[in-house]
This record gives sequence, structure tokens and C-alpha cells, in this order.
Amino acid sequence: MEQTVKPDIRNLSSDELLKFFSGAGQQSFRAKQVHEWLWKKSARKFSDMTNLSKGVRELLENNFILHYPEIASVQKSNDGTVKFALKLYDGNVIEAVLIPTSDRLTACVSSQVGCSLSCTFCATGQLGRTRNLDAQEIFDQVAILKEESEKYFSIPLTNIVFMGMGEPLLNYQNVMKAIDLITSPKGLHISYKRITVSTAGIAKMIIKLADDGAKFNLALSLHAANDVKRSKIMPINETNSIEALKTALRYFTKLTGN
Repeated sequence: MEQTVKPDIRNLSSDELLKFFSGAGQQSFRAKQVHEWLWKKSARKFSDMTNLSKGVRELLENNFILHYPEIASVQKSNDGTVKFALKLYDGNVIEAVLIPTSDRLTACVSSQVGCSLSCTFCATGQLGRTRNLDAQEIFDQVAILKEESEKYFSIPLTNIVFMGMGEPLLNYQNVMKAIDLITSPKGLHISYKRITVSTAGIAKMIIKLADDGAKFNLALSLHAANDVKRSKIMPINETNSIEALKTALRYFTKLTGN
């Protein structure tokens, strides 16, 4: 007999949480409490949810799982940068980095396990792409670095950059959902203006960002000033020329003001 795999509770919407508690004969406010623990307080396990009764926590344990990355290793460089290797529930490992400067503390987060773009200067690109990160796995990196920033620097996190492993625009839906959770007052409530998404350059997705009303900052990793040189080191340029990227970026700026 096959064992039923319990769903990750963070894949449930607020309405689905409400429906679950209603079906279990629980009061509706439990859904709000759990949602707050998951996204505002970044609970790592059900036992962290201390304002829930033991019976409610057992109900959650019996019906759901809560995947949360574990810090596998930490490396601190001479310039103060702190790099974290985060082990995901399936054994894959990603990197997230705290970068201090004189006026800010930035979290650099990943969007994929590996990367498919094969840029010659990037070690991640030589690994290939294993899979996209879920929205909650992206969110978790920020939550962890937000907590670690106080530990290592005694100051709060100020900025977020999507410049870690992977190409964010090739994991579009999960990146956008994660940013919504990060910026939401019911989540980490970090301003859109403090978030920058960096792309190797995918013109049609930059246009989609504009059409979807992106409120965050966008950065382009150019690395070369003409198509011949850029295509040699960044194969993505063969289908996304500098001229196409210029057109897309102008469109993005026109629609978003960023």
C-alpha cells in the first residue's frame, strides 16, 4: 500500500487554509493565525506556533508538512561577505549571501538550483539547471538572511538582489509570487524599492514584467558592449540581441517608471 505524501502547507492559499480548518471543526481565526506564522513570523516547524493549542499543532502535523531549508554551511570572507549554503528538502543545495557595505546590508538570493544559460564566466552556469525554486524556497532565503543579518551585523536587512544561482526570469511565476510574499504586510513587508531583479537578458520576459506592472528594480547583466563579444560569453545573446534588450528596457522604463 502506497504511503500518501502530505502536502506542503505553504502551497495552500488563505481561503484553502480557512476551508481546511472549517472542515476540521476548528474556529476560522485559526487560519489567520497559521498564515501569520508561516509568512510574517517565518515559522520553521509547527511546534514554533506557540499560540496554537497542542491539539491544533498535532492536527497540522498529521495533515501537512512544512519544508524549510537548513543552513548546511557558512563561509565568511575578508570583506565581510557571508555566504550560506542552504540544503533544501530534496537534498539540493543553493547559495544565499549577505553583502555588507557602508550604507546597506544586502541579501543576494537564488531563483533556481543551477542555471541553464551556460555563461562562460559563471560557475553556476556550468552546472546546468536541476530545477526551479518554489516561491516559498525563495522567500525562505530572505527570511533566513533577515534573521542572520542581526546575528552577524547587528543591523537589519536593507536590500534584496536576485543575483544568486539561476536566471530569475526563467522562473517567472515563482519569483513574482515570492516577491509578493516578501513585500506583503502579511509577509516580511519589505519595500519593492529595495528589491532588484537581475537578468542575463530575456527580452520577452522584460516586456512581460512591464505589462504585469513590476514595482521593483530591474538590472541587466551586460558584460559586453556588442553582440559578437556578448554572444561568445553569454549564449542567451544569440536569441536576445543587445538591440532587442534595449527595446525591451525602454518599454519597461516607460510603463513602470523604474
